[in-house]
Amino acid sequence: MIPEPLSQLTRRQLFSSCGIGVGKIALASMLATDRSYGSSSDGLHHVAKAKRVIYLFMAGAPSQLDLFDYKPKLVELEGKPIPPSVIAGQRYAFIQPDAAVLSPRFKFSRHGESGAEISEILPHTAAIADDLAIIRSVHTEQFNHAPAQLLVNTGSPIPGRPAIGSWLTYGIGSEANDLPGFVVLTSGGSLSGGAAMWSAGFLPGEHQGVPFRSEGDPILHVANPTGVSLQTQRKTLDLIQRLNQDRLSVVGDPEIATRIEAYEMAYRMQSRTPELMDYSGEDAATLEMYGAQPGKPSFANNCLMARRLAERGVRFIQVYQADWDHHSNVEGGLKNQCKITDQACAALIKDLKQRGLLEDTLVIWGGEFGRTPMVEASAALGRSGGRDHHPQAFTMWMTGGGIRIGQTIGKTDELGFHPIETPVHVHDIQATILHQLGIDHERLTFNYAGRPFRLTDVHGHVIKDLV
Repeated sequence: MIPEPLSQLTRRQLFSSCGIGVGKIALASMLATDRSYGSSSDGLHHVAKAKRVIYLFMAGAPSQLDLFDYKPKLVELEGKPIPPSVIAGQRYAFIQPDAAVLSPRFKFSRHGESGAEISEILPHTAAIADDLAIIRSVHTEQFNHAPAQLLVNTGSPIPGRPAIGSWLTYGIGSEANDLPGFVVLTSGGSLSGGAAMWSAGFLPGEHQGVPFRSEGDPILHVANPTGVSLQTQRKTLDLIQRLNQDRLSVVGDPEIATRIEAYEMAYRMQSRTPELMDYSGEDAATLEMYGAQPGKPSFANNCLMARRLAERGVRFIQVYQADWDHHSNVEGGLKNQCKITDQACAALIKDLKQRGLLEDTLVIWGGEFGRTPMVEASAALGRSGGRDHHPQAFTMWMTGGGIRIGQTIGKTDELGFHPIETPVHVHDIQATILHQLGIDHERLTFNYAGRPFRLTDVHGHVIKDLV
């Protein structure tokens, strides 16, 4: 006869309970990050080059052809259809494959000792060209925003898989005792992939990303209401915790463990977040460098907050900037987005570098796919001068955290259509991120639904040219 509480366990809870047991053992062996950084003897798979990650995700897909991957051939073919041999078998979201070629909208020039070729609308990024490793040959199978954003953030185009930050905090924990190990900052419009992009998926719920607001309290309801002292709150939480622990010992529901940890983290954050949000210690020159205005939500503020979170030991900081989806007027759209992001991205790199944080902070910039070399124009949809989705090739950059900077790797064909040198899949990016934090992407796994899962699933290779 099955005891009544156990008979109420769902299949998911049963698998998760087993997973928690295995996960805690793995976590115990891989924690103590101060000791494991720079050493492979304390649980990491190999020597770690980075302690933390800041991921600058440009949601909507920036046009690589107008920012980082200049193609003179497109100027020559302006207004002419792409050759049929190039587009054979390709799928597009909105345009016909034989649409006319659209040349780069901006001038390009070479910068730094590396000679990186960068668009004129990224002057701040161009100024730090020698600090970057630019990857021009990234590709994906997903050609619509939601599944493509999910693939980049979770390793799968289907909702329900753990985010990169969740895998990292599950695998090696966090140095931030009074802040979440995985923090999410958003600006711009809506995100097609939604909250599934920072979900813990089937991992224990305490590993999910925690969205912070850009103004006021970082998290709603963290402050106590009037008349409730910390002492009263502590006694209340202690009572709730005892009740929850009693129930957890009976049914083993991992969601109860998540709830307990959430209460405790919220309590610890009450003493930490006022200091985190106090920008009085930031000098005027720093605020000006970022273009930040404390108290006013912006991408610049989020980049400054990312640096402050990195200083305080947060493992994975996800910074989303939406509105890069330029199906019409790609020229105007890019000008606007680069005005919002270029200065702050460069400032973040310079600020981390001058504070000695860049050497162990891995920073990534990129979207979910690229944009077509053909123009998108539709009178019915009111579109002209845009670019459609292009999963075959796009550009990302990395810096810090042991990355070999001052180089451009990968190459696309003369139309910017396909990678022809060093193709890099999204899973390769993910494998490289884990590698820099001392993790073998094939060995960090979680058993769920009868088989071991990993961030890169059954794909992915570390990008040797970067490490």
